[in-house]
Amino acid sequence: MNKRTTLLNRVSWRTRMGVLASAALLSCALPMGGGGQVMAAECPAVTVADDKGITGAYPYQFEIAEFQEKAECTLSFSENPAIAELNAQINGNPELPPVAERLPEEPLVYAPYNEIGAYGGTLVGLSKGTESGTSDLLSIRHVNLVRYSDDLLTIVPDVAKSWQWNDDYTELTMTLRKGHKWSDGAPFTAEDIVFWYEDLILDPNVYEKTSDRWLFAGEPMKVEAVDEITVKFIFPVPTPGIINRFAVDYGQPFQPKHFLMQFHGKYNENADALAAEKGLADWGELLAKYYGGSDWKDIPTPLLSEFDDVVVPTLESHIVIADTSTGRELVANPYFHIVDTAGNQLPYISEISEQYVKDVEVSNLKITNGEVTYKQQALFIENFPLLKENEAKGNYTVDLAPAFGQNIFYAFNTTVKDEVLREIFNDIRFRQAMALAMNRDEMNEIVFLGQGVPMQSMPVEPLTVGFVTDEQKNYFIDYDPERAKQLLAEMGLTDANGDTILERPDGKPFIIRLLYSNQGAPVRLHELTRDYLADVGIRLDLKEVSSDEYRAAGNNNDLEVTTWKNDGVAAPAISQDVTAMIPPFGDYFNPGNGFGWAAWKTSGGTEGIEPPEDVMKLYELAEKFIQVPLGTEESDRLGGEIVDIHIKNLWKIGTVGEVVDPVMHRNDLGNFRKFTAKTYDYYWTYPFRPKQWFLKQ
Repeated sequence: MNKRTTLLNRVSWRTRMGVLASAALLSCALPMGGGGQVMAAECPAVTVADDKGITGAYPYQFEIAEFQEKAECTLSFSENPAIAELNAQINGNPELPPVAERLPEEPLVYAPYNEIGAYGGTLVGLSKGTESGTSDLLSIRHVNLVRYSDDLLTIVPDVAKSWQWNDDYTELTMTLRKGHKWSDGAPFTAEDIVFWYEDLILDPNVYEKTSDRWLFAGEPMKVEAVDEITVKFIFPVPTPGIINRFAVDYGQPFQPKHFLMQFHGKYNENADALAAEKGLADWGELLAKYYGGSDWKDIPTPLLSEFDDVVVPTLESHIVIADTSTGRELVANPYFHIVDTAGNQLPYISEISEQYVKDVEVSNLKITNGEVTYKQQALFIENFPLLKENEAKGNYTVDLAPAFGQNIFYAFNTTVKDEVLREIFNDIRFRQAMALAMNRDEMNEIVFLGQGVPMQSMPVEPLTVGFVTDEQKNYFIDYDPERAKQLLAEMGLTDANGDTILERPDGKPFIIRLLYSNQGAPVRLHELTRDYLADVGIRLDLKEVSSDEYRAAGNNNDLEVTTWKNDGVAAPAISQDVTAMIPPFGDYFNPGNGFGWAAWKTSGGTEGIEPPEDVMKLYELAEKFIQVPLGTEESDRLGGEIVDIHIKNLWKIGTVGEVVDPVMHRNDLGNFRKFTAKTYDYYWTYPFRPKQWFLKQ
């Protein structure tokens, strides 16, 4: 396989995305028609493949007034013939009014990629567990105020109809859709956004401490409901990147006030009594059972209360109706706010079945047997040959897509609890030695099929910004085990007893334990790393655990070395969230390094370990970085300085970047278009409009 035919030329991200989007458009199939299509006669069935000369202000979608004016027609609305039956499975939902009364007065209109779809069917997907490898499937039904379009350059409306900034990026005003409704038919208004922030995010009964991600220069924003459909976000400092957070983030800045207020002490004086009836300490604990104590509603009990199976209302395209030890079942939201250009309410697909499969071999078997409709998360390029050779057997197609944030890192914990290891890990010579011990060319050939580029780890995805230099990418990536041994010897680490393993300063053999989850990186990569470290006198013991166990240990500072994909570092992520830039150089789902430094900072110096000067400098630079628009001269200057500090310290040691990874879809999945990127950083499928996917009959 020729690398250059799989990866695009190493050009700027913006150019690359434009080329990818254009190529994908040219490769779209012509409309195929087909049985079971639901068409309305009043308006032309505009698709991406055949736009009939009708284009909107944003790629592949319209506001309804815009579409009707340009198409010189009036949309009439149609619904899934099974919607009443699906609605009956949503515990607590009332009987349905006509579809025109369920849609907003201002629905969003999608132009499908290839054709007007057919209603029905069940999309079958795989994840590893409730919180393990599931975000890919969550993204299929996901909505937020805005999203990135398919070109990964343009932010377009979704739940919000429009938005406007003031001159200094301290006030963002958003207009919602008139008549938009929650999945139980209750009105969705600006008050639901105010409730989310004031009564959940900022309420100490819900969060003991407000997450830093919802504070700005350490201060809360203000959220005001101007009127029913207008909400204003007021920030204490310029915050231009917040629009990117709303476009790519799993966290939704709205919650159903009408439903959750019954469990909230501010609104229900009997909320504590309700909690006591269920054996809970107070209303805050009760609310957490429905809200999940998180702005990601799928933690820990997705949309369902453990008490009564009442479904918490949502704006998403599909609603969880069952959650068991083996998976989740979802049905279409009867109040979803998007229609196609023929007036059919989306989504086309009636149900989603998410099956939990932890074992990679079982997962691959299900795919090759044709049992899985779609999957990309936790499919690594090492799976590609097997999946490719079984395409015909399983009636699916597997493609390779550029995988942003896939440079696997190894971070030796500089604030590890073992004081002897801590002293070793804080010596820059040790981290340099570990970087030199790794044979990245061999990693690339064996694990990544020669499709990647050996590269150092950094807190940004180089393909998405313009301020990363080749010198930074190539820092300490040469394979030089002899130089690595020399650095270790300079530190006084020697093999006194001749057993090929170095001794620590306390006389114990130099053994490091690596816990890993197979969701985070290919296992073969860890095996190679184990062998490389053995060659320089360090024994690396490998133990596979679930992603939940890995994350719990990492966030408790119990890991000696952390390893995962270096996600959360593409341009939209770093413009609004600097967690990759400052300790612990990651978030809960991808813990990095320097947990003791982070504890010191958040506690005001009363806990943890005081950070070194370079880390303190990062806090200052990162705060400035997110206060200026990405891509400006000042942004590039600050970004370059941040990368320089990370590179020279090697807190995360990179392996291979610019990799490609598999994305598979069964051939009966209509309106599926080859992805221009595979990445959590744009929230997986969200830019590619899975609500217009359908299952061909």
